[in-house]
Amino acid sequence: MLSVTILGNNSAVPAFNRHPTSQVVTQDGTNYLVDCGEGTQIQMIRYKVRRGKISHIFISHLHGDHYYGLIGLINTFGLLSHQQDLHIYGPAPLQQIIEIQLKVTEAYLPFHLHFHTLTDNATLVDNEKIRINCFKTTHRIECYGFSFEEKIMKRKLLIEKVRKAGIPVSFYTSLQSGLDYLTPKGGIIKNDEVTMASENGKKYAFCADTKYDESIIEHIYEADMVYHETTYLDNLRDKAEERFHSTTRQAATIAKKAKIKQLLIGHFSSKYNTLEQFLIEARDVFPDTELATEGKTYEIH
Repeated sequence: MLSVTILGNNSAVPAFNRHPTSQVVTQDGTNYLVDCGEGTQIQMIRYKVRRGKISHIFISHLHGDHYYGLIGLINTFGLLSHQQDLHIYGPAPLQQIIEIQLKVTEAYLPFHLHFHTLTDNATLVDNEKIRINCFKTTHRIECYGFSFEEKIMKRKLLIEKVRKAGIPVSFYTSLQSGLDYLTPKGGIIKNDEVTMASENGKKYAFCADTKYDESIIEHIYEADMVYHETTYLDNLRDKAEERFHSTTRQAATIAKKAKIKQLLIGHFSSKYNTLEQFLIEARDVFPDTELATEGKTYEIH
């Protein structure tokens, strides 16, 4: 199962009990942290996110509201004797920034810290369960979005039928791979008689900070869920363009053109103390829109 938990949904300045950008994508028990704005650790504690399950952190860009919480989180991992390797993905200057902070504090980390520099659209993680890609967005500085694609899982065993057919345990993996079973007497037990297909893998995309830009559509096309920033209501479209951000209707238009299933909107400007109008405007263009609400986990169907 693929899901995303929102830890921070505001833009540059914390306001109205909303926090800078941070969210956790969870796939089959593994947590992937996307951006780490100020207050991320507190939000993890508040919403019972297991820090020890985090081995990969993805930083979209180097505006402070997207990474100022990172050094504190790394230091906490050290203090708590975290043992698992930690992989950090971000623009090139991030490694130097973090290494200087660790050096001047003489911090000791009991785990290996691996930096991966983002330079272009690329595949960052590719294993038997998930593929994670990055793609460029159009912001004032170098900035990347991320997509998380579950791999199609192996076939599910109909265990009672498998046992009744007398198929040995040693052949279970072959059944899950779709093979028929040849009995000792030369008979054939068809795979679809004792297994069933798993659900197709789901796709989630985080579009980071960006002005309206249709070039991202190819990276999020037909995704099951997409998070897109909506810093401003649509009457401030000129201001959004000037500051390389998006409005409600612009985010919803991207969602509609990309033919996604569900849109999450966030990165709200601190000038707004209530958010109902964001939802109204976005849904007018793309009805299946939700506010990215802090503390809420969205299961991706």
